[in-house]
Amino acid sequence: MNTTLGKRIATLRHEKELKQDELAEKLGVSPQAVSKWENDQTCPDISLLLLLAKILGVSVDELLSGKKAETPAVRILPENERKDIKDMMLRIVATRAKGDVARVNLPLSIIEVAIDSGLNMSQVSGNEALKNIDLNRIMDMVRQGTIGNIVEVESADGDTVQIFVE
Repeated sequence: MNTTLGKRIATLRHEKELKQDELAEKLGVSPQAVSKWENDQTCPDISLLLLLAKILGVSVDELLSGKKAETPAVRILPENERKDIKDMMLRIVATRAKGDVARVNLPLSIIEVAIDSGLNMSQVSGNEALKNIDLNRIMDMVRQGTIGNIVEVESADGDTVQIFVE
């Protein structure tokens, strides 16, 4: 969506089949305020952005920029839409506070073998903070149809690790 904030709000509101007064009520503002936002006369108060984004089903970043989030949302797929585990990937992105980024892409079939051999997540990622991440649990979630950004860990020193299933 390469448009103004007001146009994005209007489009997302329509997609959710909400009327201006319904959105206004959920946010505790007047319908006129919503109208002014959508006509780019004013912008929502910053304190409303999180709730507004939640109601409209997007992240605050997507609401403000119009760009889809890079992080896949967590979803549980119906059985008929699930891929075979041999066609799926476990992606690990480790970002150091100093700016270094490491990416690991592993086929889930390899993770199954790793589980059988007793491998743990800290051995896969090299990050001791992840030693308590249970690979068996992740695989159980995948077998139940869970995909997306299933784990995100941030250490006290600002390092982050995200685990995605695609």
